[in-house]
Amino acid sequence: MATPPADVPAAIRETKSALRARIGDVAGAFRQAEDAMRAEVADIVARRADGADIWPVVHFADIAAGTVPARQIEAIRRRGCAVVKGTFPRARAEAWDRELVSYLERNDFAGTYRYVDDGIFGGLAAARPSIFPIYWSGPQMEARSDDAMVAVRGFLNSFWKHESQGRVWFDPARDTGYPDRVRRREPGTSSGGLSAHTDSGSVERWLLPAYQQVFRHVFDGDPGAYDPWDGAYRTEVHEYDSTVMCSAFRTFQGWTALSDMAPTEGVLHTVPIPSAMAYLLLRALQDDVADDDLCGAANGQALPVDERWHPVLMPALTPIPAVEPGDTVWWHGDLIHSVGPVRDQKGWGNVMYIPASPHCAKNAAYAERCGTAFRTGVSPSDFAAEDYEVDWAGRPTVDDLNATGRAQLGLGRPVSPTGSGPTG
Repeated sequence: MATPPADVPAAIRETKSALRARIGDVAGAFRQAEDAMRAEVADIVARRADGADIWPVVHFADIAAGTVPARQIEAIRRRGCAVVKGTFPRARAEAWDRELVSYLERNDFAGTYRYVDDGIFGGLAAARPSIFPIYWSGPQMEARSDDAMVAVRGFLNSFWKHESQGRVWFDPARDTGYPDRVRRREPGTSSGGLSAHTDSGSVERWLLPAYQQVFRHVFDGDPGAYDPWDGAYRTEVHEYDSTVMCSAFRTFQGWTALSDMAPTEGVLHTVPIPSAMAYLLLRALQDDVADDDLCGAANGQALPVDERWHPVLMPALTPIPAVEPGDTVWWHGDLIHSVGPVRDQKGWGNVMYIPASPHCAKNAAYAERCGTAFRTGVSPSDFAAEDYEVDWAGRPTVDDLNATGRAQLGLGRPVSPTGSGPTG
């Protein structure tokens, strides 16, 4: 990770001045981006009103066979998100859920757990999250390294341009591990949800030279030329050092469902427009935003998206469709997302967070650090050092991992996925 400027407000003022000079017609570039967003949002709202699916839904069997319909391929590319039905059999996912409960109970997690406000959500509106800082359980390790998961991530990675600007940025056919936590939200829960935001950088998206390269078309005043699927320079981004930033390049964020969830039960929402980042970047450069402000972005916090600064986008927030245990849910690493509020939740809302993080130098270095953490049971370095699992019974060892699991953590040889990319 990089070191943030000693005076972040001053760095923002200087950067905004330089970017405005580089763009030239800042207002004109923003109008172009805003008009594009208005058209996309209007289409989403109209389709949703007609009862049409907004989230693309594909079946794992089609991914494995290379037979995903072309219309679904195009829908994923346009919307930047997908639900993969049946990634794992329902019975297996439910067994994982039971084993997670057993793992927590036999190690007295409830008796030792202490809530830590790690600041991840900063000023975002959120109830106390039902996120458990557990990383190394058998179900998590099995799901991350399963052939089906590897195939799905290979399929999703291949939506991205991994070669451009005369360079190879990452290997879409090779996984690295990004161990994350689990969510367990019990029936009867009421929650205010989590307000809209994006991850993997806040002020960095303007201030870091590597991110300026990622968004070079936007900052050259041509937002229409920006390709959110181009991996160029993304693997060279090193966010500012903090306990709330992801140290990996994630093509897609994702989670695996361990329970049935309906769209009304406090689930994930997204603004399914991958190119919306161009709008966000240019919005912060307009004259009605203070020179030391980036529409509320703050170092060490998720990048907020809200009605005050981004009203054009908010009507497009759309929940996932109903999911079942064993389904996986995915969204482009830049996609705006939130969690809907819920009152008196009807069933469990349980997931394992597992993203797609393809092999590159940045990801491999972090994965190796995670491999060291796995051996001792401590928390991965991207997360608060709560280290619950150090002495836990039933925590897997290296000998319990398959070849893929070892390779993902830098503990063995890489394994290539099965399945087909988006040309299938």
